Amino acid sequence: MKYRYISDSHCHSEHSFDGTDSINMLCDSAVHMGLHALTITDHCECSLYQQTNARESICRSVAETQKAAILFQERLQVLKGIELGQATQNLTAAKEILDLCDFDFVLGSLHNVKNQPDFYEIDYNVTDVHSLLETYFDEILELIGHGAFDSLAHLTYPLRYIVGDHNIEIGYEVYEERIDSVLRALIQKDKALEVNTSGLRQKIGEPLPSAVVIKRFHELGGKYVTIGSDAHRWADIGSGVEEGLDLIKRAGFDSFTVFINRKPKLLPLA
Repeated sequence: MKYRYISDSHCHSEHSFDGTDSINMLCDSAVHMGLHALTITDHCECSLYQQTNARESICRSVAETQKAAILFQERLQVLKGIELGQATQNLTAAKEILDLCDFDFVLGSLHNVKNQPDFYEIDYNVTDVHSLLETYFDEILELIGHGAFDSLAHLTYPLRYIVGDHNIEIGYEVYEERIDSVLRALIQKDKALEVNTSGLRQKIGEPLPSAVVIKRFHELGGKYVTIGSDAHRWADIGSGVEEGLDLIKRAGFDSFTVFINRKPKLLPLA
């Protein structure tokens, strides 16, 4: 199914530690795919703020995004975003970076729990997975309570590695109440839930979060859903977005959301 307003609200350029391509290359790819809008959301890992020179990287990202917005203005809406990782682990860094400019969109993410490495670096053969996930959901709720974001990025991110890479089965029903608590907190704060389509091209084989969680968000009264490929190279821009939009529609939503000037804009699903 083709949608009129396909947008990608999560991607990374060479200004992210794990990105490879220039912002202009990402925009070129978006144009070739016929996207309506592309939001550049380079990483700011607050837990590693000084070590990664995050401020300098985001300054460069914002400057080049602004130039790209002018260069591509007749073909693509280019929006200034940021993926704010682990904001509650360094509140000073989070405030400093958000004061840097008037972002269009802020993704809130949690790539690691306090005093632990990124979930992709953990040896799950010697880790209490249940305890780790309980801590993860606790910190997600803390992040939502802080509230300095527009959409919660890739909820259930640890499963990308626990289930996808290490083949450890995790039943949804085990964490159903914890996930419901997260979804209710997002709704209470009037925040969006991201459908991150990166899992569709990875071993886990499904978006983050899964279809059952997206449907539950709708059942509980969620209003805003953003969608992003989480591309780290030009070739993955827009990847899985159409499939994700179909999934959002099947979950009961009649629109998805793009943020402009930190305000939600609802775009209809065909």
